[in-house]
Amino acid sequence: MSGPPQEFDYIVVGAGSSGCALANRLSADARYTVLLLEAGGPDTSPWIHIPIGYGKTIFDRRINWCYETEPEPELGGRRIYWPRGKVIGGSGAVNGLVYIRGQPEDYDNWAGLGNRGWGYEDMLPYFRRAEHQVRGGSAYHGADGPLWVSDLSERHPLCEAFIATANRRGVPLNADFNAERQEGVGYFQLNTRRGVRCSPATAYLRPARRRPNLAVVSHALARRVLFRGRRAVGVEYQRNGEVRAARARREVLLSAGAINSPQLLMLSGIGELRQLARAGVEPIAELPGVGRNLQDHLQARVVLRARQAITYNDIFRSPLRTLWAGIQWVLTRSGPLTVSAGQAGAFVRLMPDAERPDVQFHFITFSTDRPGEGLHRFPGFTMSVCQLRPASHGRIELASGDPSAAPRIFAQYLSARADLLVLRAAVRYARELARTAPLAELVAEEVSPGAADDDESIDEFIRATAVTIFHPVGTCKMGSGPEAVVDSALRVRGVEALRVVDASIMPTLVSGNTNAAAIAIGEKGSDLVLGDA
Repeated sequence: MSGPPQEFDYIVVGAGSSGCALANRLSADARYTVLLLEAGGPDTSPWIHIPIGYGKTIFDRRINWCYETEPEPELGGRRIYWPRGKVIGGSGAVNGLVYIRGQPEDYDNWAGLGNRGWGYEDMLPYFRRAEHQVRGGSAYHGADGPLWVSDLSERHPLCEAFIATANRRGVPLNADFNAERQEGVGYFQLNTRRGVRCSPATAYLRPARRRPNLAVVSHALARRVLFRGRRAVGVEYQRNGEVRAARARREVLLSAGAINSPQLLMLSGIGELRQLARAGVEPIAELPGVGRNLQDHLQARVVLRARQAITYNDIFRSPLRTLWAGIQWVLTRSGPLTVSAGQAGAFVRLMPDAERPDVQFHFITFSTDRPGEGLHRFPGFTMSVCQLRPASHGRIELASGDPSAAPRIFAQYLSARADLLVLRAAVRYARELARTAPLAELVAEEVSPGAADDDESIDEFIRATAVTIFHPVGTCKMGSGPEAVVDSALRVRGVEALRVVDASIMPTLVSGNTNAAAIAIGEKGSDLVLGDA
């Protein structure tokens, strides 16, 4: 181990959505010193900051963990690609930019599971504290926070037709999915600031790095949490080929995400004893729930050919139009380079017993066989659908005791048959929208699923093509049951001075995109830590 250990009051592992918020808020109190460790490098790639750059960063191993699941039994044995940010800013630096909080009932359900202080009315102040809403402050929105929430720079005729069609079929118009109700159809808001991505790093870390009590160390792979007895006292990490140690006088805080936080707990001796033994890890505390309760949104994508060359496929297949889009972004920070992964969206109730929206639509003005791959060579657009609250749960396991080895991911998609029934209904509904005016007037043909319309064919299409929509959570479950890993103050059970503060603590998946919730968890986590200080 190289050199004497450094000492800080708090060590935060992971500079992602939760970790950046946590490091900012903790270091705002000058009494405490904070070390933030990040396995990836600085966020210097221009594709991080150009909004549509997620199409490039999704497969870039320099800034992405590029994980894969184990073969998924209900998806024909396919391995599903799981990109996760490995960079300052984490997955919030490479995601699709859509700002969605979820439904109030999601958080009330957390509280109902015994997690006092996590209901919607408890969480709303943290969403507001985080937010710089370009429309101004309100009972639901903040105007003074670091995270910018903006409107699209332009409205596309395909999006307009989608919104009008869904409304014609009875879906209410909704100009704000994060206000009094989520249900409806409309445009998404984005985490952009004047046409540039507003990542957790630019929102929270950039202004905080001037503080003398905050140290940020990149290219630092955490190997394990260090313990004295059952008390966490530091973190061992590897940087530039050297193994180093940093000491925490007060607490160690894991914000490494739904994959890496449980992996690090297991590498540190906290988890299911048999799994620790298989990996050759000396146990510190038996917590069988570590890595369990994995939940994710699975998307099915209905691809359509447009009658006119008005899609982003057409723009980016033309060198001249691509050049003009680049000039437009450089000069005005607007145009095609500012779009998110889903410009318009809808939250709808499809199953007969649904009391609140159970399906989310991402309406995308381009098409591809798989997110991050090349665009189709025809005027294509996409309706992506996902079930909001899947019943299928998976797990994360250690592949070995090597910290640099990727863990094993068992997503277990569609292991609960109810999930397939919801996705089937969602695909059917998307196809119905495509056959209804005014959207139908812009559709030349349905490319996929294609002509077949029976249940068996739709199910086969889902099993053969469905992929993640990049929302894994839940693997360090908050609660009090046998699978709970942290309590409602995010303290890891069975040990001292160790917390998990990221999306892995969600007992259930929120109804929508997860980045806003991950940031709010970081905000609330900082209050919990400082309250105990």
